[in-house]
Amino acid sequence: MVSSEYERRIAGRFATFDQDGNGYISREDFAAAAKALLTEFDTPARSDKGQALYTGAEAFWQGMAGMADRDGDQRITREEFVGGAVKRLRDNPERFGEIARPFLHAALAVAGADADGAAAVEDTVRVLTCLGVPGQAARAVAAALDADTDGRVLETDVVPAFARYFTVPE
Repeated sequence: MVSSEYERRIAGRFATFDQDGNGYISREDFAAAAKALLTEFDTPARSDKGQALYTGAEAFWQGMAGMADRDGDQRITREEFVGGAVKRLRDNPERFGEIARPFLHAALAVAGADADGAAAVEDTVRVLTCLGVPGQAARAVAAALDADTDGRVLETDVVPAFARYFTVPE
């Protein structure tokens, strides 16, 4: 049972990771997210960008499982997710964002990031929408990530925003 408002917010984020809606997060959910992004941006899985995205998804899964899969069954239940995420965020919110960095970096590259690691705001909206963020919310998030309003979203803004997503009220 979720006991605090903080834990309820984190529990609400569970569905973002449970791509297939089967009630738990698994390696397959991360692979499905990578495949969806590659399809959205018409990027071959066997390309350098495709391989980097799958490698980033695997690293993200490993980090998430390491922090939350308490029984070692290679599936993270909602309860394990809430317990693991709450503990990790209280201990070190930046570390939580860092486990996602390889995936986020590769996702921005698939979305057409430039040499500075920046993707266009509209491409960032496509990434977010592809990962299950509703259209209006995806637009608002992408716009907020473009703090200097230059039409680009930087990786250095995305990673800390990922950690904040779990700690800031809706």
